[in-house]
Amino acid sequence: MTTGQKFLGGIMLGVAAGVAIALFINSDKGKELLADVSDAASDAGDKLKNKYAEYEDQVKDFIKKGKSFLKDMEGKAKDIAG
Repeated sequence: MTTGQKFLGGIMLGVAAGVAIALFINSDKGKELLADVSDAASDAGDKLKNKYAEYEDQVKDFIKKGKSFLKDMEGKAKDIAG
């Protein structure tokens, strides 16, 4: 089998797969599957946003505590030095 024949075979296989996918997506089961995938992706996105907000609040709280700790340490260092 020559390189040209392999290339042509690959193109034919790709076209056949594309047609099969298009026919499936346009069927009732395909539309149902796409709706399910879309719902699942939306749910996953919502969960990710909620987790991000939760971690963002935790990080902000951690930063506030860190700043407070540093101010306390600075005051103690000044007391010791002065």
